[in-house]
Amino acid sequence: MDLENQKRVKDFTEKFGAENVIILLGAAEAESAGLAAETVTNGDPTFAGPLAGVQLGLRVFHAVEAEFKENVDAGVFDDQIGMMEMVLDVDAIAAEMNAIRSEFTKY
Repeated sequence: MDLENQKRVKDFTEKFGAENVIILLGAAEAESAGLAAETVTNGDPTFAGPLAGVQLGLRVFHAVEAEFKENVDAGVFDDQIGMMEMVLDVDAIAAEMNAIRSEFTKY
């Protein structure tokens, strides 16, 4: 997650409260999605950005996870994400996201 997006996440969390913020990711690989998820939950693991050492504990999901898919219009999902869902390793992404959430999410 780049430094500008880290700052945005931090600012939104301060403005609206961590309990009112959900992060939606769309990274193509489980490892990169996990790194971004760890950043918004446990802090920037590279200690380079605004979230270095900042444990926000935010709820975080990937756009191909069932939890997200079940809560959006099926037509919109198919139009916007359906093709990517067919080529991504959805199981690996979901497993990575579940691991991060179970360890670091507070809300």
